[in-house]
Amino acid sequence: MLVLLPPSETKADGGRLAPLDLTTLSMPKLTATREALVRAVVDLAADPDESLRVLGLGPSQLDEVRRNSALWTSPTAPALYRYTGVLFDALAAKSFTKAQRTKAYARLAIGSALFGAVRAEDPIPAYRLSGGSKLPGFGTLGSVWKPDLTDALLDEADGGLVVDLRSGTYQQLGKVPGAVTATVLTEGPDGSRTVVSHFNKHHKGLLARALVLSRAEPSDVKGVARVAAKAGLRVEIASPTELVVLTH
Repeated sequence: MLVLLPPSETKADGGRLAPLDLTTLSMPKLTATREALVRAVVDLAADPDESLRVLGLGPSQLDEVRRNSALWTSPTAPALYRYTGVLFDALAAKSFTKAQRTKAYARLAIGSALFGAVRAEDPIPAYRLSGGSKLPGFGTLGSVWKPDLTDALLDEADGGLVVDLRSGTYQQLGKVPGAVTATVLTEGPDGSRTVVSHFNKHHKGLLARALVLSRAEPSDVKGVARVAAKAGLRVEIASPTELVVLTH
């Protein structure tokens, strides 16, 4: 089973591992595109004002540009601990035992505008690039990644189930046919259901944690639903490839 998480805009600083070496990352068929994008982001960082404009950042976010300027030289950390935010708080990877961390490395991958996707153990630096960004000299990132990312993810899954928890923007970079997706809906007192961003991220993080810690190896949406329910999540199966997670 391969569980695909969305990235976060926010990243943890620092790291204890050597600077970025693209040849050490999983999914090597993505290396050429990764190198082209990293070089483009570093070159863009040489012009801070243009970087802020292209990346959709404000003047107070120049630190993000400085991070990008140091992509080749800054220390790295496993992707599992690089990304932060609501989903990753719910995943709570820092609480994993050594055995649980090993399972997380085996089961988790994270979408990335800069790297396409990385496995949880892949060493990456802090960076800023969103899935909707358009770098000078490139088309949309969807057009950049589509030729190779889907095949790379299918190769990584090696015939097993893919649970794709990425947001729509990151799914568009490389869709995975047949993957199980999860929709998080908040149910009101009157039975109405709506999508709320905060709860969406939180409950996807809880689902990802359940899938990491489970001894089960789900092969379809029913198996994913069983794992989720056992972890205390309220779920419904909407279709053979869609799980609905309900919250109040």
